Amino acid sequence: MGTPRVLVSGASGFIGRWSVPSLIAAGYEVHAVAHSAGRRIPDQLRGALIHDADLLSHGAIDRLVGEVKPSHMLHFAWIATPGLYWNSPDNARWLAASQHLLRCFRDNGGVRAVMAGTCAEYDWSRVGVCEERRSPLADGAADGAGAKITPYASSKLAMYRSLTEFGDAHGFSTAWGRVFFQYGPHEHPDRLVAFVISRLLAALPAPCTHGRQIRSFLHAADVGAAFAALLDSSVAGPVNIGSDAAIRIAELLDEVARQIGRPELLQLGAREAPASEPPLLLPKIERLRSEVTWQPRFDLGSGIAATISWWREHLDQGSAMRFTC
Repeated sequence: MGTPRVLVSGASGFIGRWSVPSLIAAGYEVHAVAHSAGRRIPDQLRGALIHDADLLSHGAIDRLVGEVKPSHMLHFAWIATPGLYWNSPDNARWLAASQHLLRCFRDNGGVRAVMAGTCAEYDWSRVGVCEERRSPLADGAADGAGAKITPYASSKLAMYRSLTEFGDAHGFSTAWGRVFFQYGPHEHPDRLVAFVISRLLAALPAPCTHGRQIRSFLHAADVGAAFAALLDSSVAGPVNIGSDAAIRIAELLDEVARQIGRPELLQLGAREAPASEPPLLLPKIERLRSEVTWQPRFDLGSGIAATISWWREHLDQGSAMRFTC
């Protein structure tokens, strides 16, 4: 067998870009789908072959996959615009496009596909610590008792089931990475950690909720590397991608403010916490740790420091930067 060839969709995104260096280091020929028109190709994609394709177009998918003929696929591309993605009708478009991409991948000889899911697939009203094969899912498929589900979570769950069933029916390997909370360079400035860092570096107040919510956070570079390791393994089914190092959001933001040296600008309690936001939401990561045998590079302190350093360099151009996920 020759060099494995992997197609990475969403390769210019917040997480996708970080999978590419690990895949290249593991010996893959990487074909990265990235919107490059008028934009700088991310440094993390050096060494990859770049393709600019509209993955919402079935014709573009057919041409791309027919040209590349990948043996492996890592699929990140999906709508992720803060404030929009939860209820956007584009979730249905991405579901249909992703199902078509999967069929096209198989028809062109693909042997292993890994796709990115979300912790929103779990029923937050009934679970605080999420285990892939036991925790209730957000659509209440097992017992009809699920909480109200967003179009984003519903579409991701539908894609998870499509991936699993299609792989089983056609005899090729699949896995599904459920992403929890992350932070790092290139994050959209409306997301929590990026918002607080950019505000404090600009000497502006950062209004936040009370911060008593318990979460865990993983640097985006570690998230991308974890997906690369999952693809390179034979592990099948859902795998949580996150950290099990629980921390209150207030403690996380205090660490950000301490490292920047502007704790007086952090305004905990200035915003109302959404009623749908659970007090506890953490992943169990035994599958990631023991079966995929992957470990993170960053602890929280070093990851925050690296992220602050990136924002110091890019803050002046931050308002003009475009972020994709």
